[in-house]
Amino acid sequence: MDELIKTFHIEVNLLLAQMVNFIIVLLVLHKFAYKPILKTLNDRTKKIEKGLKDSADASQKLEEITEKEKEVLINAKKEAQEIIKKSESEAKKNAESITAEMKEKNAKMLEDAKAMIEEEKKKMLLEIKSEVADLVVMATEKVIAEKLDLNKDKEIIEKAIK
Repeated sequence: MDELIKTFHIEVNLLLAQMVNFIIVLLVLHKFAYKPILKTLNDRTKKIEKGLKDSADASQKLEEITEKEKEVLINAKKEAQEIIKKSESEAKKNAESITAEMKEKNAKMLEDAKAMIEEEKKKMLLEIKSEVADLVVMATEKVIAEKLDLNKDKEIIEKAIK
């Protein structure tokens, strides 16, 4: 080994001093550089893991919200269809009741019109009877007036004989 030291011109004292210096630099670097860098890397790793976990949670919540949204939309569509069906059935009922009411009104109007026509008919018959009675009275008066005249009686008798 002595030959090796002589061949490479290595001084043991200098080598030992360099080793001590190297260990000191290594300890200083370890304390002031390596530990803070490791701490920063660990913190960063934790932040990244937390971010990934939060992202996974957010994705899961988003999926849950999407599912709930779909369910709400389906329920809303069902309710809308039920409301539409109820509205249609109510509209049909209203239309039927309006139709029935109109039929009743038409029937009543028809009955009223028939009653009015019948009343007018009775009035007209009474008027006609009154006029006929007046005509009969007038005709009777004329016949009686002619009968009272003897000359006229003879004429009527002669006309009846011929």
